[in-house]
Amino acid sequence: MPTIEIALRCSVRSTFRVEQVRGMFDLPAGPIEERICVETPELSERPWQIGLICGPSGSGKTTIARRLFPGATAAPPLWPDDAAVIDAFAPMTASEAAALLTAVGFSSPPGWLKPYRVLSNGERFRCDLARALAEGNAPCKADAPCEALGPCNGNACGQCGGAAAEPITVFDEFTSVVDRTVAKVCSAAVAKAIRLGRVKRRFVAVSCHDDVIDWLAPDWVLDMAAREFSWRRLRRPPIRLELARCPRDLWPVFARHHYLSGSLNPSARCYAAFWDGRPAAFCATLHNAGTRGRRRITRLVVLPDFQGIGIGMAAAEAVAAIESADGTILSLVTSHPAVIAHARRSPRWRISSFKPFGSRHGGLGVRGSLGRAVASMVYLGPPLRCEHSTDDQRAAGNQHAADDNAANSPPSVAPAPADEDRPFFPLLQE
Repeated sequence: MPTIEIALRCSVRSTFRVEQVRGMFDLPAGPIEERICVETPELSERPWQIGLICGPSGSGKTTIARRLFPGATAAPPLWPDDAAVIDAFAPMTASEAAALLTAVGFSSPPGWLKPYRVLSNGERFRCDLARALAEGNAPCKADAPCEALGPCNGNACGQCGGAAAEPITVFDEFTSVVDRTVAKVCSAAVAKAIRLGRVKRRFVAVSCHDDVIDWLAPDWVLDMAAREFSWRRLRRPPIRLELARCPRDLWPVFARHHYLSGSLNPSARCYAAFWDGRPAAFCATLHNAGTRGRRRITRLVVLPDFQGIGIGMAAAEAVAAIESADGTILSLVTSHPAVIAHARRSPRWRISSFKPFGSRHGGLGVRGSLGRAVASMVYLGPPLRCEHSTDDQRAAGNQHAADDNAANSPPSVAPAPADEDRPFFPLLQE
């Protein structure tokens, strides 16, 4: 494996403070010099989609990334103070921008309409990531051949993101400013989007945190601490959720993240999904007015820190399985593009109607939807009978997600698709 050696040298003015520090710690005079020597990957020898360069601060991650992928490192985007984040993705259409934000785990329409400056650190990170994936289309700017990769003509270099392969985006300081739960969820979300082809790019994360390795599931890792390169493709850890009937008092935690309304019907039956003891999703069902044996999901919300990896629909399907145990027909009416896309792919749902422009009247007890696309869907999955159904006891999850995964698994010689790793509720048994 070829080795690349980089010599870094910088000069500083000699001042009283500089010489004082040199004397205190017996540092040599003159320019500061450092050498980085590392095995470089032969990335052209096999196809790949996701890479990771990791190591502690000061180990040369950014320097190596810029040498390996000249011109591919995403620059910090500029965000207008008085405009919604969705407007910063021009010339993309609103639906294209919404799809990209959803792909990186920021799937909250109310958040899309806020200025960047008022978002949380986790939301800002996902917006920055989406902008990097949207705008990182510049050809390789290297004036000289990449030493480890061969000549680059600035256009068709498959290594540097030209026409020979999907373009490359290098994202420095990946997950450095967010808590580790958000880091894991966002890593899994962007990996899922890239591997399923929803984001047509190759992605190289540069991070000082190695806890994202299992969740990003990269094809290769360049460890700058050990100065080692390795090909790898591990399955990310499973996401095991716990479902519980919950009181209405938990709704305010989720209310402001619902894309239509923060209200909740007093007669709603409420459920919450927990990940490692933390509330992640909220689902509420309501009797369909004027009908017998029919209920509908009236609220389905996933907190921003947990968006992008399928928790919302996993919770909806677990609730639907429980509610349909007595023969009840459960339906869902939604405008969210990610939910509609899931229903179109999943055998557990049947879309009964789709109105691209909505409807002035939503029916008895249901608000109208004029001006927005609306899909109505019915749950067709297997029902689930729970022995414990009191409000204080945890209802439990389902095994059919794992059964679907096993049935749809590709041959062992092929990497497993990201959809195989959807969240599930291990305590529920069919």
